[in-house]
Amino acid sequence: MSASFDFDAVVVGAGAVGLASGYALARRGLSVLVLEKGPTIGQGVSSRNSEVVHAGLYYSTGSLKARLCVEGRRRLYAFLDDHHVAYDKCGKLVVATNDDQVAAVEAIGEQAAVNGVENMRRLTGAEARALEPQVRAVMALLSPESGVFDSHGYMLALQGEIEDRGGSVVVGTPFLGATPLAAGGFSVRAGGAEETSLTCRLLVTAPGLQAQEVAATIEGFPPADIPARHLGKGVYFALRGKAPFSRLIYPPPIAGALGVHYRRDLGGQARFGPDLAYVETEDYTVDSGRAQGFYDYVRHFWPGLPDGALVPDYAGIRPKLHGPGEPQLDFRIDGVEAHGLPGLIALFGIESPGLTSSLALGEEVARRLAG
Repeated sequence: MSASFDFDAVVVGAGAVGLASGYALARRGLSVLVLEKGPTIGQGVSSRNSEVVHAGLYYSTGSLKARLCVEGRRRLYAFLDDHHVAYDKCGKLVVATNDDQVAAVEAIGEQAAVNGVENMRRLTGAEARALEPQVRAVMALLSPESGVFDSHGYMLALQGEIEDRGGSVVVGTPFLGATPLAAGGFSVRAGGAEETSLTCRLLVTAPGLQAQEVAATIEGFPPADIPARHLGKGVYFALRGKAPFSRLIYPPPIAGALGVHYRRDLGGQARFGPDLAYVETEDYTVDSGRAQGFYDYVRHFWPGLPDGALVPDYAGIRPKLHGPGEPQLDFRIDGVEAHGLPGLIALFGIESPGLTSSLALGEEVARRLAG
């Protein structure tokens, strides 16, 4: 621990990216405190997603998403192996269900090659059906590096790594604000049973949906540099009965998101989702009336979906930087060059593929702050 600060680094948010940032900083020998407002770790964006390991197919050339997803996925499988966290590298089929979708799917394959994704294969419809007999496809891409994993087990392993290196992850402790110190570093105010003040040399904000709110509580953070927040809600439906596919099944992406896809989780449960609807508040209810849209959509790639087989499951909300009809934006990792506050990294818009990218995002944060 630094002689002049309570902690070398404070991280706001104990989701996957906050914990990965704390882990990367702790690996560099820094004393780390992770603050989480919720009662347990990983209860926000990190726990309300598909738990998919993305290979890195879709993201624009040279973007943070493209680079960090591929790097993060490679790091993630190694970390899961080392920490005995369950995963299934089941692979993924990106399917063109009619001739009109072939060009879009082929373009995904071309982008995957540019992004350095390994082992991609183009399949005919017959080859796709040989792998997954119930799928409808005139052609497909096979991504063997895609999979699903136990995201909560992963976050517990990250917490353990931080604590094994002398750091702390404190739950039920909301971040209330920070003030830059004249000699460098920050005075941080934290809530909980009693309000507490502490100092740190480095500050990382990774609170997911609260990124804008947290930035606004940091004295000197330019309000004009806090991006607008858009809440993208997606709901999931579970399948009654046996899972029809062993691999992930993805149609071409929809505007602003990857769209409704199929996955079989580690327990064998089949799920479909998420769709996308922009909302004004954090509402995690699942409207059973959305099921008909799921039936219509899923039957494009699985014509055998029986009537009455879908049941409402859960919902997630993604912290988007783009609104309806706007182009999808990259991750924001804002350092001193963006906001003018040395020692601060503020993360905005960390949605998909943030979970897959988390270890690489953490390394990027630590590299910028600590070298």
